[in-house]
Amino acid sequence: MNTIEVRVASKAIEADGICSYELVSTSGATLPGFEAGAHVDVHLPGNLVRQYSLCNAPSETHRYQIGVLRDADSRGGSEAMHDHIDLGSVLTISEPKNHFPLVDAKRTLLLAGGIGVTPILAMAEALAAKGAAFELHYCARSPEKAAFKERLGQAHLRSLVHFHYDSGDAAQKLDLPAVLGAPDPDTHLYVCGPQGFIEFVLGAAKAQGWPAAQLHVEYFSAAAVDTTGDQPFDVKLASTGRVVTVPAGKTVIKVLAEAGIEIPYSCEEGVCGTCLTRVLEGVPDHRDMYLTEEEQAANDQFTPCCSRAKTKRLVLDL
Repeated sequence: MNTIEVRVASKAIEADGICSYELVSTSGATLPGFEAGAHVDVHLPGNLVRQYSLCNAPSETHRYQIGVLRDADSRGGSEAMHDHIDLGSVLTISEPKNHFPLVDAKRTLLLAGGIGVTPILAMAEALAAKGAAFELHYCARSPEKAAFKERLGQAHLRSLVHFHYDSGDAAQKLDLPAVLGAPDPDTHLYVCGPQGFIEFVLGAAKAQGWPAAQLHVEYFSAAAVDTTGDQPFDVKLASTGRVVTVPAGKTVIKVLAEAGIEIPYSCEEGVCGTCLTRVLEGVPDHRDMYLTEEEQAANDQFTPCCSRAKTKRLVLDL
């Protein structure tokens, strides 16, 4: 995928622990267009690549805006952004990619938890621009932790946005069953945020009978997986018949790279789908958050950045 060199035109504190970054092309050129829900890969010092959702209005082509939460439990990307990327910094990013697109629906329900507001904000801007019916519920620990409040309070969004704070009184807290209501075939739900928040929303929606096809989700990180029982397995490349062994403690991506076989990847957590690879034989041990349960059950593709094998061999379409 093509990359773009951008400069940080502004850096602002949006909430406690959250900074926004406005990115513009170093050449002054128009940036590639994107749709709400899209993200870019940001290349950081130390060979780190991290995904950040674009949160500005999709109609804008002169800039991209991302929001980054400083996360003490992260793998270094958020700290690098907060501590080393400042006004004037030059970064390499990917063109926008979208694994969380809006579908055309009569009504859209948006739920954001914490930093999960970033793609949801772009969705709200896009829906408001075309006069679509929607409402946004934004949950945060406290008002100080809620980002982009000023923007969400602008006239074209104000009446459609509802804030819910853990620290506030009971009356303003999220009444999820009431917000969800009975499933309506013309309504689609989008949720983004910490994994616990996402599971809470999806669990409530499924309990109220919402079909999976009307539930859309984007995870920022994968859940921890117990790897103590991992066993070695073989991977066979269908095109050449070559077989490599993946030991415990190494990913398919890394083993193949050591053998000179490169697969594009990004997040290394099974969240973004960049490395998705077709499986011709064998049963994967799916550990990703990208494929749906139905897609995982088909066992015809997997994410080699984190997933392994339940059988002794996987034959890959490589």
